Amino acid sequence: MSVFSRRTPRSLAPNRLSEALARRRRQGLPILDLTRSNPTQCGIELPSEAILAALGDPRVLSYEPEPKGWLGAREAVAAHHAAQGAPVDPDRLFLAASTSEAYSWTFKLLCDPGDEVLVPCPSYPLFECLGALDGVAVRHYPLLPELDWAIGRDELEAQITPRTRAILLVNPNNPTGSFVHHEDWLYLTDLAARRRLAIVSDEVFFDYRLDRSVRPVSALCLDSEALVLTLSGLSKIAALPQMKLGWMHLGGPSALVAEAAERMEWIADAYLPVSAPVLFAAPRWLSLASQAREAVIERCRAVQATFDEACAGASVVRPRRVEGGWSLLMEGPRSPTGADLALQLIEKDGVLIQPGHYYDFANEGFVVASLLTPPLEACAGATALRRCWTNPSDF
Repeated sequence: MSVFSRRTPRSLAPNRLSEALARRRRQGLPILDLTRSNPTQCGIELPSEAILAALGDPRVLSYEPEPKGWLGAREAVAAHHAAQGAPVDPDRLFLAASTSEAYSWTFKLLCDPGDEVLVPCPSYPLFECLGALDGVAVRHYPLLPELDWAIGRDELEAQITPRTRAILLVNPNNPTGSFVHHEDWLYLTDLAARRRLAIVSDEVFFDYRLDRSVRPVSALCLDSEALVLTLSGLSKIAALPQMKLGWMHLGGPSALVAEAAERMEWIADAYLPVSAPVLFAAPRWLSLASQAREAVIERCRAVQATFDEACAGASVVRPRRVEGGWSLLMEGPRSPTGADLALQLIEKDGVLIQPGHYYDFANEGFVVASLLTPPLEACAGATALRRCWTNPSDF
């Protein structure tokens, strides 16, 4: 019997791509990284002086714990969402150190050990880890590429068991870049109410609408008879992942929200995770969020155009449409697979890209790049990607 919990993976051995990347670094060879999604490391200009100045509030010298988080910070979060067209009651907000921590509190609120949540597939590969750490099982429902990533409704309902507690969504999805369809919202709110399930909507990328023709709907605006938990945070909204502030909002019928809030306050009171400097700086940082958003959106659209141009005329390679977020999904032939393609690119050209299987794509012919990549690097990476997929024999 191991001394370690089964919440951690049985094996932590690196995969082939990680090993190839580590070899290249040891050899001192150049790496063109198309996976960078840290806005502080991608050459995006942020208002640095104003960000730093916000950390000088003298109130940080006094400790006044509040389970929900300082009211002034919650009011600033509410004002930010209201400016985006989603009125929010600060009293229904809970502040955490990150969106990941907000997920953990959500699982503690909704699930007993061994209970289940439904998560979209494809999606960011974090849910299994977070679920395992809280003893929660993850079951997948598909997003259908042939229907612009609409929810596979029959498949979703087939995954519901007596132990299912919530349906999770990412709006917009990472990495497909698709917002939840209006019709799917109507379906989900009705299904969740009938089956007594909660809806959990991760909306960290919601402010980053890249397709101007899309009119996305936030879970904050839902009229639902089910409990709806909406998650977001500074990491994406203000492009400040290092400042560690996330939050959740409780929505739904008032009686259900009241009980959920009482229980969530009990959970939050056991952690009190957000530091005073971050709490008191949050209103100023949120007031700067529009500057960060404009800079990031400009970068994302420029890089998307770079990939589109580099792949123009290549019948076997195409960037998929991106409605929102920071990821670009590329589709090509199933051979070489996305995994083999990524391995070939790092070994032959020093280009790092994420294979689709990282996100549980059923089709092998997908890879994912970050739209925060500096444009010149994106151009070189896109050219190598096209050459590899168009002429696999060259590799």
